[in-house]
Amino acid sequence: MRKDGLGRLQVVCGPMFAGKSEELLRRVRRAQLAGLAVEIVNHALDERHGAGHVASHSGLSVPSRAVPDVPALVEVVANQRLDLIAIDEAQFFGADLVAVVEDLVLRGATVVVAGLCVTFDGRPFEPLPSLMALAEDVTKLTAVCTVCGEDAAFHQRVRADDVGDARTPAAEHVGGIESYQARCRRHLEVRT
Repeated sequence: MRKDGLGRLQVVCGPMFAGKSEELLRRVRRAQLAGLAVEIVNHALDERHGAGHVASHSGLSVPSRAVPDVPALVEVVANQRLDLIAIDEAQFFGADLVAVVEDLVLRGATVVVAGLCVTFDGRPFEPLPSLMALAEDVTKLTAVCTVCGEDAAFHQRVRADDVGDARTPAAEHVGGIESYQARCRRHLEVRT
C-alpha cells in the first residue's frame, strides 16, 4: 500500500497467446515474495486448466478462486485486508467489474487485471478498454501472427461453429489453439 492509502490499477491486456496470464502470475509471484497479502481470482467460465487455477498457455499455474460473476468476486475479497488482487480473464466479468475495481483501488489495494481487450472478430472487448482508460499502468502485449510471424494484436476464431456475438461471454468462447489463432491486422479475417 502506498503512503497516501490509495492502491493502483494495473491492466495487462492483448489478444490470446500474448502472455497475459503469465505476466499476471509474474506479478503475483513478486508480491508473494515481498510478503504481501494476495488474492487471485479467475472467472468460472475458464476451466481449461481445471477449476480454481490461473494458468498460462506455457504451463505456469497457481491456485485461484473461481467465481461466476462480479458479486461473487466482491464476496471473495470482502473482509480481507489485501495488498494485491489479481483478476484473470477479466473480459468475462463484464462492465460491472469497472466500479468494483475502482472501489478496491480507493480502499488501498493494487488491482492487477488481465484479459482480452479485443474480441475474436476484432472489436473492443469491455470492460478492458474502460479499465485501460482508468489505469495507472497498462501493459498491452502482442502475440505472434500464425500466418506471417509479425506482432499480432488480434486473434480470431478458426473453428467453423457459430457461437454468436463475440462480446457476450459464453462457455463456448473459451478455448485455446484448437479454436483460435493470433493474427496481425493484415491477416485478421473479420467475418460479418
